[in-house]
Amino acid sequence: MEERLQKYLANNGIAARRKCEEYILEGKVKVNDVVVNQLGFKIDPEKDVVKYNDKIVEKTEKKVYILLNKPIDYVTTVKDQFNRNTVLDIVKVKEKIVPVGRLDMYTSGALLLSNDGEFINKLTHPSFEIEKTYNVTIKGVITSEEIDKLKAGVEIENNGETYLTKPAKAKILKTDELKQISRVQITIHEGKNREIRKMCEAIGKRVLALHRSKIGKLAVKNIEIGKWRYLTQSEISSFNTNLIK
Repeated sequence: MEERLQKYLANNGIAARRKCEEYILEGKVKVNDVVVNQLGFKIDPEKDVVKYNDKIVEKTEKKVYILLNKPIDYVTTVKDQFNRNTVLDIVKVKEKIVPVGRLDMYTSGALLLSNDGEFINKLTHPSFEIEKTYNVTIKGVITSEEIDKLKAGVEIENNGETYLTKPAKAKILKTDELKQISRVQITIHEGKNREIRKMCEAIGKRVLALHRSKIGKLAVKNIEIGKWRYLTQSEISSFNTNLIK
């Protein structure tokens, strides 16, 4: 049965589908030793030999879904050109898994990894609006008026343009006037680059620490920092149900 080349790459652990499309356009993918740079190209997995960076992409059968409580100082990539620690230095499995979305190097918390390209593509697509909850430590005492601004949406920079964030959930967890520190919880369903940090900057607050506590209903409170676990079948089914649109 034929399938699109980018889907085959994503389903077999190369990267999320949109990233695989970039690889195809960049000429990094070959089918039967011929470079293919057309996104609509279809292959027969039973007959065709697919290579990425001149390495054969083997068909992966078993799908795995992993929840990691990411430490800071790890990047969410498969390989890093600067030889920094990646999340795959922590999660070592035989399957070719990739991170689902991103957490910046200085953000800790919930990160999913999988080799299921369809799952990754849907989970990272904006139309599915999966909620992500963050615990944020900021410099200064935050006010209820500033919380209301976060809830309503604030203007941030995104890819060189001004962007109004979508309405968010936000609440104060704790304030310390003596130390001039506040802890707040913010829930968003977007995935703009460094969005939480930029939202806080927009109300004049600097982020001191950022931790993603939940993705959807998946929480990492019972997973030690730097540890991971497989999702249960019911958790996988719940996600797949919510991703059907």
